[in-house]
Amino acid sequence: MAGYLAGTGPRTGLEVALLSYADGTNRYGSTAGINSTAQTSDVYLPIPSPDRLYRFGKRCNAPMTADETPCPPIRLLLVDDHPMLRDGIAALVDRETDMEVVGEAANGTDAIAMFEALAPDVTLMDVQMPGLSGIGAIEAIMQASPEARILVLTTYPGDAQALRAIRAGAAGYLLKNCIRKDLLDAIRSLHSGGRAMSAEVAHTLAAHSLNDHLTPRELSVLKLVAEGHPNKQIAWKLELSMDTIKAHLKSAFAKLGVDDRTHAVTIARRRGYIDP
Repeated sequence: MAGYLAGTGPRTGLEVALLSYADGTNRYGSTAGINSTAQTSDVYLPIPSPDRLYRFGKRCNAPMTADETPCPPIRLLLVDDHPMLRDGIAALVDRETDMEVVGEAANGTDAIAMFEALAPDVTLMDVQMPGLSGIGAIEAIMQASPEARILVLTTYPGDAQALRAIRAGAAGYLLKNCIRKDLLDAIRSLHSGGRAMSAEVAHTLAAHSLNDHLTPRELSVLKLVAEGHPNKQIAWKLELSMDTIKAHLKSAFAKLGVDDRTHAVTIARRRGYIDP
C-alpha cells in the first residue's frame, strides 16, 4: 500500500529518485524514506504535522467552534482519456463529504485549460493520453502555478516515467490498480501538503536509482530501433556515423542489462523510457 506518514527507514535506494521531494521535508516537519522487509517495501513521504493541516487558510483538523463553518470540500480535476475510469473515480469521490469533482478533461491540452479555469485543489492526471501527454501537461501547469498539487494515476510502474513525472512537479504517483484502496487517502495527503506513491513504483525507483540512465541520444536511437529501423537508417535519420550508432546502442544495452536490440526495446518499454 502507499505510505503517507513520515518514517525512519533506510533512504539509499529511493533517495536519488525523490530529490525533488526533499524540499517538503523542512516545510512540513517530517522525513522521507523506505521501510523495507523481505516481503514488502513501503514508501514514507512527507506529511504536515497535525498543527499545520490547513485548508483555505484555516486549520481543518481542529474542532470547530460554534461560529465556524465546515471546511469547503477538496476540489478535484480528473484528467484521463477513458470516460469509464473518470466515471468510476467520480462515483468513488461522490461517497465522500470532504471532496468533490469540479471538472474533467480527456487530454493534456484540455487539462491545462480546465486547470486555469477551475483552479482545483488537487488534479488527478493520467500519463498516456492522445495529443499532449500528462507529463507535458504537468510541466505547463507547474510553470504557471508552482503550488499546484498533481497526483499521477497510471497503469505503468516504470521508473523512468515516474521519475519524469516527479521532476515535472507531480506530488504523487499511484498505479490505477491501487485506486480503490489508496486514492482517497492520497488525495487528502496531497491536499494537506504531503506526498503519495504506490509501493510498487517506489520499489522500482529504489531498484534502479543507482543505475546510469539513458542519455537523450541513446534514447533517440533506441526509439528508432523500436520503430523497426536498422542501424543504417538510424544513422541517416540522426545524421550520425554507423560507428556512433553502434556505440550508443552498446552503451544503452549495458545500462539496461541486455545483449540484443529486441530485449533492449522490451526493457525500455517496461521501465517507461519508450511509450508502450
